[in-house]
Amino acid sequence: MTNLDERIQRMRELRDAKAISHLQQYAPVWLVSDTPVLQNDSLQFNVVFYHPYYGWVDRRYRFDAFNNVLYHQGQTTLSEDEALFNLEEKKPYISAETINTVGSYGG
Repeated sequence: MTNLDERIQRMRELRDAKAISHLQQYAPVWLVSDTPVLQNDSLQFNVVFYHPYYGWVDRRYRFDAFNNVLYHQGQTTLSEDEALFNLEEKKPYISAETINTVGSYGG
């Protein structure tokens, strides 16, 4: 593993520690994109999950690894067909037996 690979892996570990605790309430959650932005020591990523108010959403985040801050960057809604078609073969980033967002705070 090169230094660059190790740096990206460390940013992902820090991101996971911050993002999973926030996103757990929406499990199952699928990570659908993950792009390192090395000049900013950050990761841009999208997750898809079922939101209790909006239905299926594709939500974008930026994780600033230098400051250890997770930024919500917006979301788009998806139809159930779009969401399930795109996720059919993917393993969830955060697993759950069933979708149960009743207890989530809705943020």
